[in-house]
Amino acid sequence: MEKRGIFRPPKLRVALLIVCLVFIGWSRAAASPADEAGTPMGQTGTIVDQAGRSADSPETAAEGRGAASASSSASSNGAQTGQSETPIDQWVKSQVDDLPKDGVEKYWNQLMKDYGGFFPDGATPSLMDMLLPGGEGLSLKNVLSGLLSYMWHEVLYNGKLLVTIVMISVLSMILETLQTAFERKAVSKVAYTLCFMVVLVIAVNSFNVAIGYAKDAIDRMIDFMMAMIPLLFALLASMGNVVTVSVTHPLIVFMIHTVGTLIHTLVFPLLFFSAVLHLVSSISDKYKLTQLANLLRNIGTGVLGVLLTVFLGVISVRGITSSVTDGVTLRAAKYVTGNFVPVIGKMFADATDTVISASLLVKNAIGLSGVIIILFLCAFPAIKILVLALIYNVAGAVMQPLGDTPIVSCLQTIGKSMIYVFAALAAVSLMFFLAVTILLTAGNVTVMMR
Repeated sequence: MEKRGIFRPPKLRVALLIVCLVFIGWSRAAASPADEAGTPMGQTGTIVDQAGRSADSPETAAEGRGAASASSSASSNGAQTGQSETPIDQWVKSQVDDLPKDGVEKYWNQLMKDYGGFFPDGATPSLMDMLLPGGEGLSLKNVLSGLLSYMWHEVLYNGKLLVTIVMISVLSMILETLQTAFERKAVSKVAYTLCFMVVLVIAVNSFNVAIGYAKDAIDRMIDFMMAMIPLLFALLASMGNVVTVSVTHPLIVFMIHTVGTLIHTLVFPLLFFSAVLHLVSSISDKYKLTQLANLLRNIGTGVLGVLLTVFLGVISVRGITSSVTDGVTLRAAKYVTGNFVPVIGKMFADATDTVISASLLVKNAIGLSGVIIILFLCAFPAIKILVLALIYNVAGAVMQPLGDTPIVSCLQTIGKSMIYVFAALAAVSLMFFLAVTILLTAGNVTVMMR
């Protein structure tokens, strides 16, 4: 007698697997005819609705097309911006927008208002373009072209001064040559003296104008430094440079005001009196004050050299030592936070690194724009002074073959004195330029120590 087989139902997992496979196959088969049929219901309703609105009025259709194109362009621009900008760039832009940069921007706008016409095609970027990453900025070619255009403008503008000096000098030499033709030599001597006094008045006036240019440039540089230093130190403080800010800020403010006061009240008056004494010495052969004039000039240049040495020495030593202290402190704080604070310590340390990196980029951008503005504040008045010095030296060189007269020595003295004024202006601008550079380096040293 044979045994019947006992029916055993499949396990529950196998049954569920089979049901799932059947359901997936059915859903795919049902979805393929719908794809071939055309547009889904939601899109069809949208198209019908747009067609109805466009049939109602052509203006509505035009507005719809404009809105669609605007939205598509905005979405494409947003996609491109999102692809091109990194989170650091976005953080930098937000920090730049929140900074109180009105004082710095005022000086930049004033510079572009005064001298922007000398750049080719008015290619002068705004301050925001210079600060933000990816901005246009200034090209070296445009800067050099603008400076050369301004120099040529000053040469043409002051050419009439050169012609006036040469004509008066030639007239005085003719009168000196014709002294023997007069019965009374006193007449020709008085005429020569009058011509010589006219040249002296023109020379002293030009030298006073050159000193006025230098004083105005130094005043503007000091005011700009006072406007930029709080902004720069705020960024340094956001990077953790607490010691650098607390120690260097009052020191650099004191040094800037001290340098400006001594230049105005001591150096420039000494150079002016030295030039006047040289001119007085050229009037008469009996009374000479050239040694006293040289002494005053040497004292002025010596004071300028001492100010330059002390200013740069104090700023560099204080800035570097305090930045090293800040770097060690930040490194210790980061280590303690990342290793001893549970759960969020490491995350907080990484977020702090991101903030410090963004602040470093903003600080470098602000510092670079400050350096450029300082160079422009100094460059254009310096070109004015150099052109005046060139005119007097050229006039002296042209007149020397006609005779080695006191007028020739007067012209050479004024040209040489203007070179000293230019040197004083260049030294002050070098002080401020290196001060900003040292502060930027101090912040970078802190990040390196971190």
